[in-house]
Amino acid sequence: MNAKPIDPRRLDVGAFVAAAGELSGEWPLTELERLSGSVLGAHPEGEPIHWQVQGEQRPVTGGEPEVWLHVTAQGCVSMQCQRCLGPMPAALDVDRWIRFVRDASQAEALDAELEEDVLELQRHMDLRELVEDELLLELPLVPRHEACPQPLPMTPEQDAVDEPSPRPNPFAALAQLKKKPGEGET
Repeated sequence: MNAKPIDPRRLDVGAFVAAAGELSGEWPLTELERLSGSVLGAHPEGEPIHWQVQGEQRPVTGGEPEVWLHVTAQGCVSMQCQRCLGPMPAALDVDRWIRFVRDASQAEALDAELEEDVLELQRHMDLRELVEDELLLELPLVPRHEACPQPLPMTPEQDAVDEPSPRPNPFAALAQLKKKPGEGET
């Protein structure tokens, strides 16, 4: 008897984890609408986003086992450098363990006190949405090259701002006031 193929868009997390399931694949950036709307596009090579999930049950003394998903995803997108405004590659690499609990209030309480990500266990979950959420969290807040490929253009106004004009020494003015009439004249 053939095993029924697992649909990542309607993943039964409980059954997947109970079976110690493993699933992997790839999605083109265009299928991840929120991510593709946040970047300039796929890196010039146009590689898709590669992902993998593994289910794991962790035993708990005196209770039912904890439900965990290990989510990994990799890809490279093109973003706008905030220094030179040119395109720059941004490598995305997700490696997260996510714990699932029975209800939303328990998930909220545990998520606030633990470092792990905690979500409510639902009958069906869209794995693509979860992977996209994790990739969005990996985007740099302020993308910029380590060293921009082209020197930044400077306008004459910026040059003047960067080089401070010499200011008169305030103590020189005080020294002039302290001099008695006729002193310092030749």
